[in-house]
Amino acid sequence: MQYGPAVRRRKLGAELRALRAEAGLTSGEAASLVGWHQSKVSRIETGRSGVKATDVRLLLEAYGVQDPHLRELLVALAGGDDEHGRHHWWHAYRGLLPPAYRDFISLESQACRVRTLETTVVPGLLQTPEYARAVTRAALGERPEEQVEALVQVRLARQDLLRSKPPLRLSVILDEAVLRRQVGGPEVISGQLRRLLDAARLPQVRLQVLPFASGEHIGLIGPFVILSFPNISDLDVVVLDHLTSSLYLERKEDLQAYTDAFNSLRGQALSVQDSMDFIAGLGDGA
Repeated sequence: MQYGPAVRRRKLGAELRALRAEAGLTSGEAASLVGWHQSKVSRIETGRSGVKATDVRLLLEAYGVQDPHLRELLVALAGGDDEHGRHHWWHAYRGLLPPAYRDFISLESQACRVRTLETTVVPGLLQTPEYARAVTRAALGERPEEQVEALVQVRLARQDLLRSKPPLRLSVILDEAVLRRQVGGPEVISGQLRRLLDAARLPQVRLQVLPFASGEHIGLIGPFVILSFPNISDLDVVVLDHLTSSLYLERKEDLQAYTDAFNSLRGQALSVQDSMDFIAGLGDGA
């Protein structure tokens, strides 16, 4: 298990190494092309040191990489602006967001697919403002109201991914406990259930409910998120949230284990239509 920045360095380095090999260059030749010492290229490729976005662009030019989506992804992994020099929107909240959360947002923003099991709260990508506000207050405790509101705005801004072109593909499995927990009170929950139904009708969203009646299941180990990226399957990571940080699993055997777990849970969960009916039934009684 690694923290986000270490995962990004190692995966970015591995992809740069693969691109160098495709270009038919040795590490020494690549270093000469960009005016570096060979050891710097080696440190970047092994993930032993970080790399600036400007350095990534230099290497991509040297390797003749023209694919704009691949370039943008690799620059983002280095923590830089996009290809047009624009800051990522969350940079405006750098003083407010913990590094682990910034790192997660950065990875999420570049993902093409997210699969998540949630056992306690509605995932941030589907929360209403009122629900997000209640969750944020509970997590932060006694904090200034303006700080709470700023974090709510961050959570809502993340949801733009579902409206982007192409939109993020989101697969969600919700434990029944998520739907029954009275976060914010009955009125907030009623609005949140309606939001879930609206989201479930989107073609890019697949929402399933894991009812109490399904009994024991592998999801009892806790919630998790699987992030998948375009062009580079080896970048996929599993994210586990903790109270003060997030941990990332990147080994192939870990990715396979969580992918198998997610697929197993999908089989135990209600179908998409039955899930919508289930949520609608709860909403009628809210």
